[in-house]
Amino acid sequence: MGSLGPTELLLILLVLVLLFGARKLPDLARGTGRALRIFKAETKGLVDDDDDDDLDSRRSSGSTRSEITSERSRPAAVDPSAPTTPADTTSALPPTHTEK
Repeated sequence: MGSLGPTELLLILLVLVLLFGARKLPDLARGTGRALRIFKAETKGLVDDDDDDDLDSRRSSGSTRSEITSERSRPAAVDPSAPTTPADTTSALPPTHTEK
């Protein structure tokens, strides 16, 4: 179970030619390449933005890594004065049988 061999690649190419036609294959490949290039640029931009934001927030807060990890491991505090609502006991499903 490894990589594709030359026979498999030739078979895939033959299926593509049959599906799209020989004239449309270059356009299809060009469009796919453009889409992948745009996708890579956007995801790289998102990752770079996240890294910059995290670094800036850590520098401005002066937090160390151990403080951040200990803060993450603590459970969230529950406000005892917050109103609670009872759970919905009615079923969204119709009854399975009728009573007589």
